Amino acid sequence: MPDRLMPVLSWAQVSARRLDWHGLSAPLAGAEPAGAAAAMCGAHAQLLTAAQWSIGLRLAGVTRGDVEAALWTGRSLVKTFGPRGTVHLLPTRDLPQWTGALSALPTAPNSSAEDVRLTPGQTDAVIEAIADALTETELTTDELSDAVVARTGAWAGDLVIPAFQGMWPRWRQVLPLAGMRGALCFGPNRGRKVTYTSPRQWQPGFRPAAPQPAMAWLVRGYLQAYGPATPAQFAQWLGAPRRWAAELFSSLAGQLQQVQLGGTPAWLAAGDGATPSAPSRGVRLLPYFDAYVVAGKPRGLLYHGRAAERALTPSGQAGNYPVLLIDGTVGGVWHHRRSGRQLDLTVEPLGQLTARHRRELDDQVQRFGEFLGGTPRLAIGAVTVGAHA
Repeated sequence: MPDRLMPVLSWAQVSARRLDWHGLSAPLAGAEPAGAAAAMCGAHAQLLTAAQWSIGLRLAGVTRGDVEAALWTGRSLVKTFGPRGTVHLLPTRDLPQWTGALSALPTAPNSSAEDVRLTPGQTDAVIEAIADALTETELTTDELSDAVVARTGAWAGDLVIPAFQGMWPRWRQVLPLAGMRGALCFGPNRGRKVTYTSPRQWQPGFRPAAPQPAMAWLVRGYLQAYGPATPAQFAQWLGAPRRWAAELFSSLAGQLQQVQLGGTPAWLAAGDGATPSAPSRGVRLLPYFDAYVVAGKPRGLLYHGRAAERALTPSGQAGNYPVLLIDGTVGGVWHHRRSGRQLDLTVEPLGQLTARHRRELDDQVQRFGEFLGGTPRLAIGAVTVGAHA
C-alpha cells in the first residue's frame, strides 16, 4: 500500500512538467539542437528525418538544415546506438556519460543459435577490431567487415545471421554493442551507403566515463524527462533487466525521491518535484518514434481510450505511428507525403477538435512546412498508412 505521507502527483501535473521539460508546451528557450536532444534523453533516429523533426519541433525557427548542420558540420550531435541498442541522436558533449552508462549494462542472453553466437572473448575482440579500424577513417559496412575479419579471423566473417535477402557475417551481431561501448558512431552517408567512424572524430580525446557515476547521471536525466517513473519502466526504456534496475534505484536512494502517481509509487530525481501551476496546453505533431511517446508512461494515461487502439501496435509498442498530441495526451494520428515542395499532411483526430485546437494545429502544420522548406497543405480525415515496423 502506498505511503500516505508520500507526495501525490496528478496526471495533469505530470503531463505539464514533462511537456515543459521537452519543449512541447513552448519551445525550449535559448536551446540548440543538442539541447533539445538532451531534454529528450536522446532522439530516436531509426528514421533520421523523424529524429530531425523531433528536435526541430521543440525549438523556435530551427530548420532541418540546421539539425543536419549540427550533426554533420558542427558535430554537436552524434548519431550512434543508444537505449535498447537502437539508433539515436545524442548530444556529443554527453557521449562519455552515455557510453559509460551503456557499457555498464548487464549482458543480455544471446537468443541466437549456438553456432551463430560469439563468445565473450570473441565479442571483445570484434569491438577492439572495430575501434582500431575506425581510428582515423570512415568505412562502409562492407569495408568495416573486411577490416574486422582481417584483425580477428575468418570466423568473424562467417555468413550465419539471417538478413533481409541474404546472410550477414557473424561479427554484425556486435554492431550495436560496439556503439554503446563507444567503439564507433555513424559517419555521413557515402551516397546511399551508411558509414561508421570513431567518436573521436566528433570529440577529440573521447573516452567513456566511469560506469557508476555515468549510470547515476543517466537515471537522473531519464527521471527529469519522464518521471515520475518506476524501475521497471526505466528498465524497459533502457533494455535492461527489471531486477537489475530495481537494485540500481535502491543504490541511488539518496539521489531520488518517491511520489505517487495514480496510487503507484514512482521516483523523481531528488529536488525535482516542482510542477507547473497550470496545466499545459498545445497541439503538436509528433513524428514516428518520438521519444516523448516511446518513453512516456503510464501508457493508459498517455494513450487514453481509443488512442491505445489506434496509435499503439497490438503488443502495446509506441512510436510506430506519428501522433497528434493534444494537451499532453495522444489525440490522433497523422501522416505526410512530399512531392517537390508540396507537403500534404493528413491528420486523423480521435475526437472533435475545438476552435483552439484547430488554430494550434494550423500553426503546427505551418511550422512543419517551415522546418522542411516546403508548402504544407492540411486535410482532416482518415490516415490509411499502417504502422512502421
